[in-house]
Amino acid sequence: MDIFSGLMQGFQVALSANNLLMCVIGVVLGTVIGVLPGLGPPATIAMLLPLTFKLEPTGAMIMLAGIYYGAKYGGSTTSILLNVPGESSSVVTCIDGYQMARKGRAGPALGMAAISSFIAGTFGVVALMLVAPPLAKISLAFSAPEYFALMVFGLTMVVLLAGESLIKAFLSMLVGLWIAGMGTDLFTATSRFTFGRVELLGGIDFIIVAIGVFAVGEVLANMEPAEPAEMLPVPKGLRNLMPTWDDMKRCRFAFVNGSVVGFLIGILPGAGSTIASFMSYGIEKAVSKHPEEFGQGAIEGVAAPEGANNAETGGALVPLLTLGIPGSGTTAILLAALILWGFKPGPLFIQDQPALFWGLVASMYIGNVLLLILNLPLVAVFAQLLKMPGYAMYPLILGVSIVGVYTADSSMFQLGLLAAFGLFGYAMRKLDFPTAPLVLGLVLGDLMEKALRQSLMMSQGDPSILLRPIPSVLLGLAVLLLVGPLFKKFNAFRVKVIDTEA
Repeated sequence: MDIFSGLMQGFQVALSANNLLMCVIGVVLGTVIGVLPGLGPPATIAMLLPLTFKLEPTGAMIMLAGIYYGAKYGGSTTSILLNVPGESSSVVTCIDGYQMARKGRAGPALGMAAISSFIAGTFGVVALMLVAPPLAKISLAFSAPEYFALMVFGLTMVVLLAGESLIKAFLSMLVGLWIAGMGTDLFTATSRFTFGRVELLGGIDFIIVAIGVFAVGEVLANMEPAEPAEMLPVPKGLRNLMPTWDDMKRCRFAFVNGSVVGFLIGILPGAGSTIASFMSYGIEKAVSKHPEEFGQGAIEGVAAPEGANNAETGGALVPLLTLGIPGSGTTAILLAALILWGFKPGPLFIQDQPALFWGLVASMYIGNVLLLILNLPLVAVFAQLLKMPGYAMYPLILGVSIVGVYTADSSMFQLGLLAAFGLFGYAMRKLDFPTAPLVLGLVLGDLMEKALRQSLMMSQGDPSILLRPIPSVLLGLAVLLLVGPLFKKFNAFRVKVIDTEA
């Protein structure tokens, strides 16, 4: 099936009444989640995952993806009006967006954020459509050793880029791999790390860990008292939200910069939209004729990071759907959802599930148009959500989390695990441990173990099978990525000692 035929099939799937409704629900819910500070796509998707098991998988995936990229649109609202990023990827938007709002240009800032998000988001979907099928054909040459090395490389990238501390990110990943190893070994039928509990023989359900760490942990962290931020007035009327022609002219390179940088960074496992937005902002400032305006309310400083933020979504779905490698906490949850529904993301995913893949791609075209329509005239309505008190929102989140976990298994033991992982997620936030490596380690741990043991079975126990060209290159890169920062720190320590002695 060629790309054009696939896209036409995708629009037939996406425009069905049920799937179109799922797309609308997803993007609206995503926008709301983006507007509300503290509650991100990973927590929301994790909460809703148990509730999607009774839905048709294509519609459910369209809805969850809508939440994912819809939240990228909504995150700019709090950044511009409150100087509080709704998502970590919206931190850069605060720099110039809030300054524009203080100068009375909140409308053009919000409008430019929506327009740039639409342009870059659409570019990301087009690039996903063009890049994913050929990449899937190339990856057909992969077998167990290549997949093991690829997953090791992906985890290494996540550890390297997930937080400021390499050690904390590495420990977080190891905890995820340890949790993945709990239960009954499929190859030897022996129990591992069950602590004598029969309930753990089947392992720990990914949903419990994801909801506990992301949703419950997020609620506990946000319940702490904080200084209320002053919200600047929201401009009313579509005319007051539209940037001027001069604004559009100044941002023409920012649209290209954000789109390309965001998509390319999205393909890299572990890089994520935060790095994409920072890099795009840095490039825009470097090539600008007026770099002194950045930080003072330059509209390009809003367009570039918001574009990169949204284009990253299309890039992140490329390795997820063609290689089965997630690059962030959100895509890890989407991978777990696909596996729970009985699908196997990888080189044959597009060939075996064309309706799901092309339906998802087409729904993202539709979703981006819906988000542009929603975010321009209704931004004042969404901004009112910022006035929702925590005592109304947080019990609702906890209630949905508990119901979702209990209905999946009707077990009080699972609710105890939910509480435990909620406290664990809260402790990780307080101690500044990144959560993405833990979730990716949990999702990929079982797949990595199977790939490694299948590789050793193929070679009758000879580990040299991992020295084949592709695995050896990927494993070598993984080692260099982990060892490189350690040598840098050692050299800095050595120079400091020499200077002290001198």
